[in-house]
Amino acid sequence: MSLIFWIAVGLIGYSYLIYPMLLAFLVRCVAARTAPPAPKLIERPRVACIIAAYNEEWHIESRIENLLKQTYDPEKLVIYVGCDGSKDRTPALIKAYDDKRVKAFTFEQNRGKASVLNDLVAAADAPILVFTDANTLFHADAIERLVERFADSGVGMVCGELMLLASKGNNQDNLYWRVEQYLKRSEASLGGLLGANGAIYALRRDLYRPLAADTIIDDFCIAMTAAAGGWKLVYEPSAIAVEDTPHEISEEYRRRVRIGIGNYQALFRHPEYFLRTNWATRFSYISHKVLRWLTPHLMAAALLASGILAVSSGVYLALFGLQVAGYGLGAYLLAFRRGRRMPGLLAAFAFFLALNWAFFVAFVRFLTGRYGGSWKSTARDIPVASAT
Repeated sequence: MSLIFWIAVGLIGYSYLIYPMLLAFLVRCVAARTAPPAPKLIERPRVACIIAAYNEEWHIESRIENLLKQTYDPEKLVIYVGCDGSKDRTPALIKAYDDKRVKAFTFEQNRGKASVLNDLVAAADAPILVFTDANTLFHADAIERLVERFADSGVGMVCGELMLLASKGNNQDNLYWRVEQYLKRSEASLGGLLGANGAIYALRRDLYRPLAADTIIDDFCIAMTAAAGGWKLVYEPSAIAVEDTPHEISEEYRRRVRIGIGNYQALFRHPEYFLRTNWATRFSYISHKVLRWLTPHLMAAALLASGILAVSSGVYLALFGLQVAGYGLGAYLLAFRRGRRMPGLLAAFAFFLALNWAFFVAFVRFLTGRYGGSWKSTARDIPVASAT
């Protein structure tokens, strides 16, 4: 039991604390090497921008207008918008566009994002696909910056930079995302970039593989499939997109449950992410993703082991009591201080617990098959200030 406790605590500490420091050390070692100059595109390829939307009447017009104002050659850019059985005005709004660059697809049945992406990609014939979300806005040169990286013939996917606007509520996703951005940049420096960000990434059309209809983290799976095929995944921080964060932890919790189910889909359905990727990707995948996804299980193991040992050991009794008190405090913060501002450390602690409870619930739902390929929108503001 003692070994189980310390292994569980050690793995959690490694993933959240030691791994970022180890990553920083490795990046400094790599930075000491002289990188060859990046190649330049001779001719810009045609680009298909792919958007799957569900009940996005508040965002879809801003999203399309933002893409139509991109600095990329307008003769080489086509926007494919798929409406997945929306119950609001989204179908009417996308059909109203009288512009040859906007291709509207409306589907009566709500089948899920993965099915819509499959259909939109099948309809597109451009060699480069740019994927984005309906509630995202790009900086004017974002597509240009993404596509430039395909001058390197070994690059299969390019991930841009997502900036989250500060929420009016108490959601700590903005802080969490800043940490994730640091990890993404560092992993990319080692050649171990993990997946993509669904808000802004580009892929060679030939590398797209149709997704299973119930796939949830489509962006991660699309990119990691390319990595497992031997292609480079690169990060382009100058290709910038902006989104608003969900207003409350409760809203973020529901989104994280859904993402968590997708995480376990990827973990158990795609062993090639371990077996056929390079060393840097495997290192990042286990340290950053897999151990994070297993953190609720490790927390439960540590609690159970210390509870058993507490019967005969004062040290483990104290450790068990500390865990119980911490989880009790977290439950109080999440249940009774919802919608209220909390001090930074308490808010971050509450977010950490909410995130891992969401992963635990997601794991149970994954095991029991209580999920589908459909989706729900999360309440967010329109990032009107970001189209710069």
